[in-house]
Amino acid sequence: MNDNQFPVRTVYELFAAAARRWPERPFLSILPETADAYGIEAGERSYRDMLDAVDMIRAQYAKAGYRAGERVMLLLENRPSYFLHWFALNALGLSVVPVNPDLQSAELAYMAGHAEPVLAIATANRIADLEQASRASGVGFPVISGDMELPALRADEMGDVEPSPSREAAMLYTSGTTGNPKGCVLSNAYFLHAGHWYAHAGGVCALHEEGERMITPLPMFHMNAMACSLMAMITVGGCLIVLDRFHPKSWWQSVRDSRATCLHYLGVMPSILMKAEASAQDRDHSVRFGFGAGIDPRLHIPFEERFGIPLVEAWAMTETGAGAVIAANREPRRRGESCLGRPEAEVETRIVLDDGSEAAAGEPGELLVRRAGPDPRYGFFSEYYKDPQATTDAWDDGWFHTGDIVMRDEAGDFFFVDRKKNVIRRSGENIAAVEVETVLMQHSDIRAVAAAAAPDALRGDEVLACIVTDGARSEEAARAIVTWALERMAYYKAPGYVAFIDALPLTPTQKIQRGELKKLVPSLLADPATVDTRTMKKRLVPS
Repeated sequence: MNDNQFPVRTVYELFAAAARRWPERPFLSILPETADAYGIEAGERSYRDMLDAVDMIRAQYAKAGYRAGERVMLLLENRPSYFLHWFALNALGLSVVPVNPDLQSAELAYMAGHAEPVLAIATANRIADLEQASRASGVGFPVISGDMELPALRADEMGDVEPSPSREAAMLYTSGTTGNPKGCVLSNAYFLHAGHWYAHAGGVCALHEEGERMITPLPMFHMNAMACSLMAMITVGGCLIVLDRFHPKSWWQSVRDSRATCLHYLGVMPSILMKAEASAQDRDHSVRFGFGAGIDPRLHIPFEERFGIPLVEAWAMTETGAGAVIAANREPRRRGESCLGRPEAEVETRIVLDDGSEAAAGEPGELLVRRAGPDPRYGFFSEYYKDPQATTDAWDDGWFHTGDIVMRDEAGDFFFVDRKKNVIRRSGENIAAVEVETVLMQHSDIRAVAAAAAPDALRGDEVLACIVTDGARSEEAARAIVTWALERMAYYKAPGYVAFIDALPLTPTQKIQRGELKKLVPSLLADPATVDTRTMKKRLVPS
């Protein structure tokens, strides 16, 4: 990436520049509902006050001997402390590893061992879990809450470090198809470009520098909120209204109370909101547009007509960042057709068939993307950490292979079709089937297992576990397996359906025939013997 692309070099420098330009403007807004969930004070924090707090924490890290190139895990949900620690660490050249609070013991231990952090900062109720992960991983890092004394790493203070756009700013974990999640290394330039792209995207989702207020219920451990929402608001001097999560019953009241001018969504949100009874207040808000992905095509037009908010569908991945966004931000948006719009001139695309040949107009194929110009990886992730082969494979022939199936029509519009990769997409979360299978295979009664995506009207996909067992095949046995799984993996990854079968469809080399498994799903869902365990999947409530 071009280190001279921006007048600033790091995320911290961008925030500091915004604080100098708009010191009295609100940077962060915490609504009473979110404050109650977190046990913190509601209200707004100005750019100046946040920068002062960041610089104070930065000095503490420097004095304690934290140095550029090291990593700190953050399990702080969407709390203000998340932003304070990230910016402070970024100023010193350290990287953060945001942690999904729904992860359980085995997942935390894997992440800790892979990222090798020097410290973890967590909410008080998760300190013990991360301490266990620290021990289990063998890394042995200390774990503290935000109000505990910072443990010193070295007796000497850290010297000055030259800020660099190419330096790692964060490592986000994304589910792949080969087992454990991959660590996506994201540079300062990745985040700077994301903010720059959004601020200048224009069209239906145009942002202004006169008091934008963006509301998002999406988690900061995902690139959507961390790279898009957050960086866009900093770039234009806007206010980020960050919720602890999506609360359907109070959503519109939060939108009204926050005076939001724009919002972010995932497909499950419009589906839920459309189920509510129509109200005279449905259009009582200040929102100009929503930005997201995955809305049910049948609901796109009805939602916009009911709530008066254009929903801009877009495509991107953690790996691509804003380097290869495709967004339907210009009219006509082809509402109700799963239309992603057209790539801008800065994005080069190919749609290829399984044999590598080019797909014709109207023919589905895998989407390949890269940046136009001298650096095809500009704006993308830097690498998969500790997995150079996966990085090389993803960039085969100089194109990033997305694993997503799309179609382009004669007019040049792109339409999302399906996912080529064996990933289950549940309520915006990517779940690797292999990761689910790896955990379930540790159960003493399970001889073989395969996970597949089952259609879910509300969540898009649900996890269906096809289990070959030496034990009982009863509903009680299925629920016992799910209870066991919930202690070892994030709730959304656990099976929502359990089907006991005699044998898995396998290839001659004993690999799961994913295509055949997919064909089995409808009949298994219709089978009364398949156990519906969806009500067992409950998200942890912050304490």
